[in-house]
Amino acid sequence: MSSTPPKEGSTEAPIRHPLDWQSEEFYDQDAIEKEMERVFDICHGCRRCFNLCESFPLLFDMIDESETGELDSVDKGEYKKVVDACTLCDMCFMTKCPYVPPHEFNLDFPHLMLRHRAAEFKEKGAPFTLTQLAQTDRNGKMAKPVSGLANWASAKSNSAIRGVMENVAGIDSKADLPTYVSKTFSDEAKADPVQIDTDAPAHGRKAVIYATCIVDYNKPDTGKAAQAVLAKNGVETEVVYPACCGMPHLEHGNIEQVAEQARKVLAELLPWIDKGYDVLALTASCGLMMKFEWPLILPEDENIKKLSAAVSDISEYVVDISKKEGLAPGLTKVEGGVTVHMACHARAQNIGAKSAEMLRLIPEAKVDIVERCSGHGGTFGVMKETRPYAEKVAKPAVRQIKSKGNDHLCSDCPLACKHLVQVMEDSGEEKVPAADHPIEIFARAYGLGT
Repeated sequence: MSSTPPKEGSTEAPIRHPLDWQSEEFYDQDAIEKEMERVFDICHGCRRCFNLCESFPLLFDMIDESETGELDSVDKGEYKKVVDACTLCDMCFMTKCPYVPPHEFNLDFPHLMLRHRAAEFKEKGAPFTLTQLAQTDRNGKMAKPVSGLANWASAKSNSAIRGVMENVAGIDSKADLPTYVSKTFSDEAKADPVQIDTDAPAHGRKAVIYATCIVDYNKPDTGKAAQAVLAKNGVETEVVYPACCGMPHLEHGNIEQVAEQARKVLAELLPWIDKGYDVLALTASCGLMMKFEWPLILPEDENIKKLSAAVSDISEYVVDISKKEGLAPGLTKVEGGVTVHMACHARAQNIGAKSAEMLRLIPEAKVDIVERCSGHGGTFGVMKETRPYAEKVAKPAVRQIKSKGNDHLCSDCPLACKHLVQVMEDSGEEKVPAADHPIEIFARAYGLGT
């Protein structure tokens, strides 16, 4: 440790250390508990994160209600409640904490929560339902040929089956679940190739669209809109989807599986990068994994670094075209105004509000931004045990969305958007905006049907 006194907060850009997940010490429960005690005590003395996820109110209430009012009288067995309430959104690390590296306190709250989950997973695995929900590719492939039946069974209106799902699997019967399609985005891209505008200013660019599990199996319209916008702007595209990015596995601490997913995706994307293609992610969480989490999990793999450097989010890419070559003409006004929900995993990429920046390229666009967490957090918003927290965290965002009064709501995270709309509907809001991905709104401004 430095001999100079620690600063009261850092003014330097945050950095993250690689995850030492292949060492035995990483999983040492005593070492983890000691580090949690150190970090929680710093958090207690600061409390800037009190209004983020439920982890911090839980922690601070534990301390305030303890015998001494300090961390030393909190039962360490209660620490797990703080871990379980963390959605790994990264907002504390990116936007609030003054003590992240390179500050001497070296505080990375989300990765400490991940470390605890990883140790827990190594010791006894994850709950059965969470491990099954994390198998997004298997689930999507199984549902594809029977998508109508699968969607009927999982519909909120099917009270009998949803009641069984809640009682047996712990999936909240009131949560809207993603619906499946019989024809994935990858299927549609092969069956109906887009026509590239060779007169567009950006003609010559080439990009691989990494479809992502949620777009490929559940939201193909997002992928079709992205491909249509890029074709309009002269960009040659290939749709590639080898496997899920691994975020669902990261959520419950299965870092080894995340590394396996990264290697699987890398094997298929690397040849395209070598041929001069950019890589585009259609959802914020996948972009975050590929750009930031994979290089921290596999820090010695130079090809992972190469892939990370080639990845852009779709909105980020369109904005880059507008700045470097200029967009193809033809954008027209979108009536009713748009509220852009800045998903936490988009903010964590530290690229700015690219979706809002893209939508403001539309003539006479009224675009407002909401930067509060949706509360969804992967399975957090669908499990009976955690859904109340997800709804609580969503309320400030919902209030801001309501205050904007726009007809359209969009987010780089489709699950966040879906969750916010449902919270508005369940609270009896008279005006609930239509929910979309930003690129879908942009495609409509071009008059491109999806």
